[in-house]
Amino acid sequence: MRDDGELNNGHAGKGLQVIHVALFRMATQSFAEAYRTLGYKTHHGVEDILGNPWVEIEQAAEATWPTVPNARPRPRFTRSDWDNLWGDKYDIVTDLACPFTDQLIQAYPDAKIVVVQRDFDSWWNSYQVGVLDKLFSPGQQIFVFLIRNVLGSRAADAMLKVNYGLFKATSVAEIREHAREVYDEYYRKIRETIPAEKRLEYTMGDGWEPLCAFLGKDVPDIPFPRLNDSKARSESQRQGEVTVLLKSARKFALLGVGAGIIATSFWYYAQA
Repeated sequence: MRDDGELNNGHAGKGLQVIHVALFRMATQSFAEAYRTLGYKTHHGVEDILGNPWVEIEQAAEATWPTVPNARPRPRFTRSDWDNLWGDKYDIVTDLACPFTDQLIQAYPDAKIVVVQRDFDSWWNSYQVGVLDKLFSPGQQIFVFLIRNVLGSRAADAMLKVNYGLFKATSVAEIREHAREVYDEYYRKIRETIPAEKRLEYTMGDGWEPLCAFLGKDVPDIPFPRLNDSKARSESQRQGEVTVLLKSARKFALLGVGAGIIATSFWYYAQA
């Protein structure tokens, strides 16, 4: 995985410098590359699926939405908690922070606010394929099982709680039912809370100029990144799935589990 800090001189616990307001599947890969080009230490979670701080993200979800399925009681996150999760290490978090935007704005009142909004219909189609299907489709349950029970990662549990909480749901059917309402409310709350002069409303295709002017950065002499987020995410997820299978196979082998189980896992993967 690419080192998020390799293009800058470090972070040193300054807290988040920019709050990127955009839901999952809204050009976050392109913006991660843009922010890095401008010198920000940037976290983009899809690049290292198993390496994310899933325990802390799950705790943040439980603290934010205490009624989500299987939530354990815990207090609301404080600035110290957000620093421990992201603020002590990064300037910007482009995707995994999106469900917690309102809390992060309160925790980091001096951070600049960049708002990116994608048309609902195109976004929702992408979200269902790229996020919901990975969590809820029958063909993906082998990975949920392996991640949770073999590798001991909280990735699937954290993302389930984040999605249930964000969409005020207890099932995938309710997520779909509430999607439009949540989308509208997410952006309405930001615009009601943050004055227009204190936020940048960025539309993909605007290029470097408005972003650099808002952040006080020089305009790079290269085109604004236009990465294929769907393709990049699919490739990253595919690589992550291979990693899950290989790590699970090694663990099965160490535990003396039969080759049939390993072969079955790879068969499921090949059919996906």
